[in-house]
Amino acid sequence: MALQCGIVGLPNVGKSTLFNCLSNAKAQSANFPFCTIEPNVGVITVPDERLNKLAEIVHPQKIVPTTVEIVDIAGLVKGASKGEGLGNKFLANIRETDAIIHVLRCFDDDNITHVDGSVDPVRDKEIIDYELQLKDLETIDSRIAKVQKQAQTGGDKNAKIQYEVLSRYKEALEQGKAARTVTFESKDEQKIAHDLFLLTSKPVLYVCNVDDKSAVNGNKYVDMVKEAVKEENAEILIVAAKIESEIAEFDSYEDKQMFLEEIGLEESGVNRLIKAAYKLLDLETFLTAGPQEVRAWTFRKGSKAPQCAGVIHSDFEKGFIRAEVIKYEDYLALGSEAAVKEAGKMYVEGKDYIVQDGDIMHFRFNV
Repeated sequence: MALQCGIVGLPNVGKSTLFNCLSNAKAQSANFPFCTIEPNVGVITVPDERLNKLAEIVHPQKIVPTTVEIVDIAGLVKGASKGEGLGNKFLANIRETDAIIHVLRCFDDDNITHVDGSVDPVRDKEIIDYELQLKDLETIDSRIAKVQKQAQTGGDKNAKIQYEVLSRYKEALEQGKAARTVTFESKDEQKIAHDLFLLTSKPVLYVCNVDDKSAVNGNKYVDMVKEAVKEENAEILIVAAKIESEIAEFDSYEDKQMFLEEIGLEESGVNRLIKAAYKLLDLETFLTAGPQEVRAWTFRKGSKAPQCAGVIHSDFEKGFIRAEVIKYEDYLALGSEAAVKEAGKMYVEGKDYIVQDGDIMHFRFNV
């Protein structure tokens, strides 16, 4: 399941520095715009403490975490929707991602130039919002021109639904609102909306890149961002990219934890960002545990047991018979699969079972 989050932002806000911390793929980091011209893709391991705790019980040959792809997209500038500053290419790269991580500069530093001459994360956010909204409006106007006549004069029911969806999006975008603020009730409307692949319909996570001393509690710039996005139902994360670069240099887990404790953080910003990105994509994890491996598997939240079986192998889904499910907490408390069975805590579930995050699964199938 190769789902991608795209890191976007104006030039020199810390995108590539953050990406370098996230991934072994080293994006060029330089103090001028457009140093990242091709999007860099990193396959990022999703931190999951449950795997280590299960491994302590099972003693497997290997531990296999799940992953998510992060794409570092070059900095956008004003006029991107009209092709300014390689804008068309950047917007196309964003369109291909499933969610957006929007990095905002929330620190002062005279040595790092700002493309607009001063630090103002709300203005920066609005510049990118505006460019993405303009591009979406262009898409909507083009589609409306094709279906309007059919919807208003013909008996084409689908055209009428399309026109209604397009009109609602157009109204919101012209008011300066993102497409994600528009919701639809019927499945037909939702499918049409999804198939438009609008840039501003993607879920977004705002990452406030702060200076070292603001890593724990934020600063005035973070407060400005919180106020600006309070109506968006969006998540905000505070990260000090410079500190994350230092953490990335440590070889041992113990050294990293000691450094984090010294600066007052429980967990690195990178770990929090990866987890937030995973959640942003509406993903959850089920687990398998045995002597061969303890493994995390990615699935879409709300998936049923056969769909999750298909994540392991398509034959598992085709020939699905049942799922044997152990709750992670029960496995941990009782200490073995045998003890779980003996306590009557292994549940046999059918095709309609909705898999929960952290479920330990064993699928029975016949092909």
